[in-house]
This record gives sequence, structure tokens and C-alpha cells, in this order.
Amino acid sequence: MAGLARLITRKWVAGLLALVALVGAGAVIGVLGQAERGPTATAALPIGSDSRAAADLSATLPEAEGSAAVVLFSIDRPLAPDALALVQERARSLPGASGAPPVISQDRTAATVFVPVLANDATQTAEVVTELRAAAKAGLPDGLLAQVTGPAAIQADLAAVFDGANFRLLGATAGVVAILLIITYRSPVLWLVPLTVVAAADQLAAVLATHTLATFDVQWDESTIGILSVLVFGAGTDYALLLISRYRDELRVHADRRDAMARALARTAEAVLSSASTVVVGLLTLLLSAFPTTRGLGLACAVGVVVAAAFVLVVLPATLVVFGRWIFWPKVPREGQASLADSRSFWRRIGNSVARRPALFATVTVVLLALAGTGLTQIRAGLDGADQFLQKPEAIAAGERLSQSFPAGSADPVVIVSRGASSAELTATVSAVDGVSSTRDVASAGGVSEIQAVLEPSPGSDEAAEAVTGIRAALDGAPGSHVGGTEAEALDTAEASSRDRLLIFPLILGLVLVALGLLLRSVVAPVILVSTVVATYLASLGISWVLFTQVLGFERLDDGVPLLAFVFLVALGVDYNIFLVTRAAEEARGHGAREGMLRALSATGGVITSAGILLAAVFAVLGVLPLVVLAQLGVVICVGVLLDTLVVRTVLVPAIALVLGDRFWWPRRLADGPSEQAGSGSEIRVPRRRPHPRVAP
Repeated sequence: MAGLARLITRKWVAGLLALVALVGAGAVIGVLGQAERGPTATAALPIGSDSRAAADLSATLPEAEGSAAVVLFSIDRPLAPDALALVQERARSLPGASGAPPVISQDRTAATVFVPVLANDATQTAEVVTELRAAAKAGLPDGLLAQVTGPAAIQADLAAVFDGANFRLLGATAGVVAILLIITYRSPVLWLVPLTVVAAADQLAAVLATHTLATFDVQWDESTIGILSVLVFGAGTDYALLLISRYRDELRVHADRRDAMARALARTAEAVLSSASTVVVGLLTLLLSAFPTTRGLGLACAVGVVVAAAFVLVVLPATLVVFGRWIFWPKVPREGQASLADSRSFWRRIGNSVARRPALFATVTVVLLALAGTGLTQIRAGLDGADQFLQKPEAIAAGERLSQSFPAGSADPVVIVSRGASSAELTATVSAVDGVSSTRDVASAGGVSEIQAVLEPSPGSDEAAEAVTGIRAALDGAPGSHVGGTEAEALDTAEASSRDRLLIFPLILGLVLVALGLLLRSVVAPVILVSTVVATYLASLGISWVLFTQVLGFERLDDGVPLLAFVFLVALGVDYNIFLVTRAAEEARGHGAREGMLRALSATGGVITSAGILLAAVFAVLGVLPLVVLAQLGVVICVGVLLDTLVVRTVLVPAIALVLGDRFWWPRRLADGPSEQAGSGSEIRVPRRRPHPRVAP
């Protein structure tokens, strides 16, 4: 790596390399562009689920409605004859309407019209629903309200959340990163270099990721690129902070900035490559998910991290050395200044405080994390359609109004599809199930029949779930029969999410444990570090649940949030572990395990904290989208990263390492310097600076 580092920073090579890389990335972004998504009608449904089988079988029917919209006409008094005549006329003229008369409620304050929506994807569905809403609302008298709800309308409102979302998310993310970089470096110029490099990596990652997904026929959804962008900005900027911090330190030792960068890059590369590799492996475990879009997110984010690491290790150092030391103005590092490891920094003072009573600090921190995790026992998972949005859209408001005059499940019926059983047989079986209010035939062709069942219980309730379970049990004797619709999909989603957690949680922990073991050539340290990451995750989920219920007003947690939060927190938490312990391992070779950990904390405490705050803020930006699942994911990761950087990596890990001493690294032996007794309460005296100290990231 040292030879490659010298090549990248060589005069003329650095400038040419930076120019070619940035121009080449721009050309790929402009010419190739992002790949287009194909139809994703079942992309969010778990593979092998009954609801997915129902959707696939329903799609084979030539007359199948696919999705349906429900036009609701409502008024605060019984419909007058002229208003009723207008509703009847409107029911015949609505785009796509079958011509069937409207269904009038018993209290005569509402009428519904079912309209089939024939569309291949969310974009087409949104267009149909928009046209339907305009036609339904045109020229209505005062007091008569027209709204569109049903599965198609909910899907359209969900798609509307992402109109211009990637642009807003990118702008907010870049703005947050820029502000935090300016605060971190306190320089009017320096922040522009890493921001430009990471921004180019982000746009290139989106292009390469979508084409990779398309090549391997892996599905993705509207949120994939947004989450990818947040991750690339977060991880890329973290790596950049580490490199620039080390570069600044080396400029205090070397007169030539190219020598300083070559050494900084050679020493930083191990930590960045190790952490990036671990993150990529962790993200790739999502390919085992039962959800196609989750698989797509894992693969896309893995591509993004690879691109981010490559740009930080190649393009960023080449770009920085083009400029002189003045790029750090007004705090320009000068040769002969003390390095971070040798300074009496704020982080060294914290380390000295922890060193006096490491066992006490470790115990108190563990107890606090355990208390924070007590909220886990109260978590309720599973969002229904009404809970998906931060701001209530028309489809949800109309569904609530509809339930006041009709059975609660009228807007979103259960779909029963069978290959073999007739519509009459399905109707007879399903109608006898408790909780079913009514049924209606939908289509029948080629031996496939479809009916719909309206449920009496409210959507998303336990009673509605029991009714769906009852329908499935009743159909056990009808081979080839499947139950779909929103309520059935929610049941299948919860079951598949639980299966994903049971499979992926231990797998990613095992892979991270092996990766850390190979990197550190130790057994004890990886086990401790992985344990602290798990503790951070549990505590962050417990704290977030309190925030959700007591502050943000969420009553349930989305089924997918625990898995995605776990993958991101474990993978990214390992980053900070690697930044700290690789530096500690190198410092220990000359100063012993105890002093080595304190010097590592002094050298990396600032950059890890800056990186953690930046990453937490970047993930919090997901809240700019009015979608509950992304807001919840952003909050959990934000809380987890802050806990990890401000508490676990600053106090808990150093405290445990100080208690164990050389045993922390067992069976590896590091100490070439003075031996230090583990658990000693004496403060460590900071050694005087040597002419050419060996410092590591």
C-alpha cells in the first residue's frame, strides 16, 4: 500500500488522477444515468408468502381489477334527490368505472363507487388516481364532498411522497454535511474538497448501483436511492474525516506535503478498507431477506460503500495534495507541532479520567445502556395503511370517513384467488367465517376465480388479522387457494420480518466477529467490540421507542425498521471500533496496551466524534420525507450512532480495555514498550514528543 500511496501523491500524477477521476465520473453520470425500475407490483411482498401468490395468480386473470380505487361521496346530512341523481350520473361517467350504480350507506350520508385501476406500476397508478380525483370532484354542489381511497389511492399517495424526494433529500444531506464540515475544520476552504469528492461518489454510486440491480434482476423501490445517498454521504465523509485528520497530523512531522499524504494514506487505508469491507459484507446479508426490495437495498448500499471508499482512498488524497498546506487555513499545521497522540487534548483528559477507575466507568455505562434498553419490552410492531404517513393524505382521510357509514373494511377488501375452486364455492366458504361482512365476485377465467371479502373489523386491528387467519384456515381444504389484500399482506410481512431477523441477525454478527478477528488477530477484543455494538443497538431501539410514543406520536414500529437499523448500526458501529482499536494496536507496540489505548483515544476521539455526529445528522435527514418508516429508521440510527460515538467508543471500550490490559488483545501480543498493570488507578503521564513518532489512524 505504501508504494501505491506514493504513486497517488506523486507530482503531476495526483492532479491528473483527480481530474480524470472526477471528469470520468461526471461522464458516466451524464451519459449512462440511473437505470429505470421495472414494474414492482409485488416487489414489497415477501417471497413465498400466501399474499404474493394471490397477487401473482390474480394477475393471470384477463378481467382482473389488479388494484381498485373507491370513490367516496359524502355529506353531513342524508343525500337529497338531486344530490343522489348527481352521484349516480357521476358513477357512470368516472374514468374506468364499470357503470354499476353507487352503493348507498344505510344512513344515506355516503355513497361509494368501485373503480378498477389497470396499471403496471406505482407511476401509472398515481396517474389514474389523479385523473379519477379530478373527475370525481368537478362541479360538485356545496356540502357534497368527493374523495378517492382504496388500495390504488393509498399506493398513489405513497408514490406522491417521493415526488422530488431524492432531490430534497440530496440537498438536505449535502447541506448538513457542509455545515458540519465547516464546524469541524473551521476553514472556509477545506470543506469544499471532501464534500465535492463525496458528492461525486454519491452520484456515481446511484448510477452503478441501479445498473447492478438491473443486471442481476434485483428489484428496488423509491426509497432505495434516498437511503443509498444518505449512506454514501455518511460513510464517505467518515472516511474522509479519518484521512484528513491523519494527513493533518503527518504535516506536523513531514516538511513535504506529498510525503505526509503518502504516509497518512498508507496508514489510513488499512482502517478504511477493513471497515468498508465489513460494512459491505454486512449489507450483503440483506440478500437473504424474504423481501425483494430489501435485497435491492442491501446490494445497492454495498455498491455505494465500495464507491465511497474508493473515492476517499484515491481521489481525495490526490485532490488534497494538489493544494498546499494553505488549504487548512486559518489553522495551518506546521512541522514540529505536537501530534494528536502526544497532545493533552480533551479526549486525553477523558481517557485519564477513565483510567483512574476503569471498572467503575465500565459498570456504570453498561447499567445505563441496560436501562435504556428496557423500552424494548413495550415495542409494538406493524404499521397499517393509515400509519404510514407523517401527514394524513386524502386516501387515509377518506378511508376513515368511509368507515363511519360502511363496514370498516369496505375500502380495502380481502382478496381470495383460487385455481380450481369456483367463485360460488369460495363465496360459500368465506361468507361463513367470523368477521366477514360481505363478499362479491370479481373475475373468473381459465380455471382461476377471484372474489373479495369486506371485513367488519377496522383495518389494522387484531380482529381484522384474526378474520384473515380464519379465511385462510377455512380455505385449507381448497388446494390452489390464496388470500391477499392489505390485511393479509400485513400478516405475511410480520411473519417474514421475524424470519429475516432470526436469520440475518446472527449471520451478520458472526461475519463481523470473523472480520474483526482477522483484522486484529485477536479473540477477546472482537467479542467485546461486537458485544458493545449489540448493546448500543438495543439501547438505541429502547430510547427510540420512548421518543416515538412520548414525543413523536407513533403507536407502532414498522416491521422492517429493526432489521435495517441493526444492519446499519452494527456495520457502521464497527467502523468506529476499527478506527479506535487499529490505532490502539499500533500505539501499544511502543507504549504498552494501557498507554496505547489512551494515546489512541487522544488521537482518534475528535475524528470519531465528528464522524459520529455527522453520520447521525445525515440519517436524521431521512425525516424530510413524510413517510413514517424512514423517519423511524433515521431516528433509531441517529440515536444509536450518537450513543456509540459519545458513550461506547469514548468511555466503555477504553474502560474495558484498561481493565483487561494485555488480555484485551489475547492471544496477540503487542506490547514492546513498558508493561502496565491492568486496573491500576494511577494516571498515565503523557510522554514527551519524539522527533518522528509513528502514528496510525
